[in-house]
Amino acid sequence: MASQNPQSNFEDFLPIMAEKLGGDGLIGELCNGFDLLVDGDKGVITFDSLKRNSALLGLQDLSDADLRSMLQEGDFDGDGALNQMEFCVLMFRLSPDLMEDSRLWLDEALKQEFNDSH
Repeated sequence: MASQNPQSNFEDFLPIMAEKLGGDGLIGELCNGFDLLVDGDKGVITFDSLKRNSALLGLQDLSDADLRSMLQEGDFDGDGALNQMEFCVLMFRLSPDLMEDSRLWLDEALKQEFNDSH
């Protein structure tokens, strides 16, 4: 069975969600996504919980290798699972448009802060 590229059919809805929901609303929706994928006993997203619940997010066609790759991509502390913060950071990293918007917002905030202090 050939591994599919998870980004081949990926449509980035995070920028649209951010625009419609605002920052707090987007974070709330990311938390809801985490809750859908989490292993209820462990409180983190494990390979098994991701595999079991991925169809809820339309990811049922991803191979085991793709799912493991997703976990590795976001697993900053090396425990083999994603906590809520790692999941949210991964979702932002997988959204190039949202990352670009975030950089623009940061640049604006820094410019404003610099101008206010001088």
